[in-house]
Amino acid sequence: MLEPAVIILRLAQYTGAMILFGSSLFALYALAPSGMAASASLRWLRPLLAWSAAGLLAASLLGLLAQTSVLAGSLSEGLKLSSLSAVVTTMGFGRSALVRAVGAGLALFLLLPRRLDRTSLRVCAMLGAVTCASFAWMGHGAATEGPGGSLHLGADILHSLAAGVWIGALVGFLFLLKRRSSDDAALDHVRHRALHGFSGIGSVLVATLVASGLVNSWFLIGPTRIPGLWTTPYGQLLSLKLLLFAGMLVLAAANRFHLTPTLRVALDTAAAREPALGALRRSLVIESALAIAVLGLVAGFGMLAPVSAQ
Repeated sequence: MLEPAVIILRLAQYTGAMILFGSSLFALYALAPSGMAASASLRWLRPLLAWSAAGLLAASLLGLLAQTSVLAGSLSEGLKLSSLSAVVTTMGFGRSALVRAVGAGLALFLLLPRRLDRTSLRVCAMLGAVTCASFAWMGHGAATEGPGGSLHLGADILHSLAAGVWIGALVGFLFLLKRRSSDDAALDHVRHRALHGFSGIGSVLVATLVASGLVNSWFLIGPTRIPGLWTTPYGQLLSLKLLLFAGMLVLAAANRFHLTPTLRVALDTAAAREPALGALRRSLVIESALAIAVLGLVAGFGMLAPVSAQ
């Protein structure tokens, strides 16, 4: 019973940290400093970031308790101060859980009492980046020893950060496309500008995810253990993740090269506007669902021994 709870809480941590990081960053680079689509005028942005921080805080602490209980053999043993102290002081995942809890708590403290501005968004983005980077110590990235350990750890950190930027942007776009305004024409141009502006960043993210993923695969699978992708539980889940990631790439390419240009043309034609927006919304919803599924798989096979260790 404890292992499924650990996986669910890992998924909650991934989701909360990546929204806190990526959506804060999205508001900084995709939205204008002032005007109707400025971050301060978007009513959904502050609650989104605050709930993400609150969820991350709760999931980090509960995840620490659940993981400690798994190691200790029972929930009652895992709740003992001696067990928790041993995990926090001697294990990377324990220290990283505290880092995420502190980062989430600071972000929540910043977001609740004050009006959202670009300074608070920068601080939230930095705190979110720290929490995303800490995932490298929750998985296999920090376990590699020898001269390649630093390379593996660095690749894992870059992988988490790039995923956070992408997922946070997806959430930002979904809310931006959902918003209604008395000045639809102006908002549509803001939407198109944000989509167009993300296209260059998206290419960098894909390159970073692919390159860091290849480095991670070298350490976790190895060139001589490729058949393990189909014969081990870890490899099978990783293969499914790669398949879902390929689906995200197809949708992202369709958004960039077809749906975004179509929206730009449709802005000048009232009859074509709603179908173009509807197609883009559907694509982003499916892409977001695939992203959550990928995170769920990562949360699952992060509990398994990699192919290289089998």
